Amino acid sequence: MAFKTRITEMLGIEHPIVQGGMMNVGYAELASAVSNAGGLGIITALTQPTPDKLREEIERTRAMTDKPFGVNMTIFPTVNSPDYKAYAQAIIDGGVKIVETAGTQAVREIWEMLKPHGVTILHKCTAVRHALSAEKAGCDIISIDGFECAGHPGEDDIPGLILIPAAADKVKIPLLASGGFGDGRGLVAALSLGAEGINMGTRFCATKEAPIHDNVKQAYVDNDERGSFLIFRNFKNTARVGRSAVSEEVVRRLSQPDAVFEDVRELVSGVAGKELLQTGDLTKGVFWAGMVQGLIHDVPTCQELIARIIDDAEDIVRKRLDRFLV
Repeated sequence: MAFKTRITEMLGIEHPIVQGGMMNVGYAELASAVSNAGGLGIITALTQPTPDKLREEIERTRAMTDKPFGVNMTIFPTVNSPDYKAYAQAIIDGGVKIVETAGTQAVREIWEMLKPHGVTILHKCTAVRHALSAEKAGCDIISIDGFECAGHPGEDDIPGLILIPAAADKVKIPLLASGGFGDGRGLVAALSLGAEGINMGTRFCATKEAPIHDNVKQAYVDNDERGSFLIFRNFKNTARVGRSAVSEEVVRRLSQPDAVFEDVRELVSGVAGKELLQTGDLTKGVFWAGMVQGLIHDVPTCQELIARIIDDAEDIVRKRLDRFLV
């Protein structure tokens, strides 16, 4: 049995399961494994140091799968912003037809570059109002990101159980449910709430093909549903990271009344996080992790994980839910 939705039809995939684009994780190895398993794999543009390196990664992914895959572009203007338009041009040159975006309204300039080339835009939002704005601006699919998610859950603290149906009530284009998903129960729940597929980040980090150290994968298994911290709340840039000695120290420092970002800069830097993922030394920095860690108990292949999710979802629909009907 397969679940057919507008998401599977628009993206040309077998199962309504999308791998989130994750910094220093979204490489060809993971993206191709997800796509080969029937989902949508995504490589992360800014993980690559230059647009030319992104071109190479697109070709590397294409050599590893003949199934659809996408590229993530997250846009947060900074003092030393990357050349986003050059990265977008690399996506166009590579013939990629699916792009996941996130970030500020500046992302819409990138949409204007991509859309004439037949690119389907999948945009991540953490609020219904943002989803409606993105829909109006021409986005094709909304990934609605609940408070349970890893990374940046926004500042409204609305969990998926409320956020997904609230968005489904107002948004006309297809929705992907994101944040807290990792098994067949979550897929059925997402479909019941009005979404047409799920987006998984943390769960795909704990797979054989994820290009990160086994120590980090084990941390996802060892942590439970309480195994994350929210940091940067006082800077209005809330982020959810995995529980560790380093993240505990970040929380301690930022709990001081006069705390500033410089107090934790060396602990949360992207360079430190990348070293942690590569070396498995959890003292080097922090790592992104969602509440779904409480549902992660093993490190399967992407094929095993996706097959399990679909099989379990089918059993729930055909057997468990059916017996409640009288």
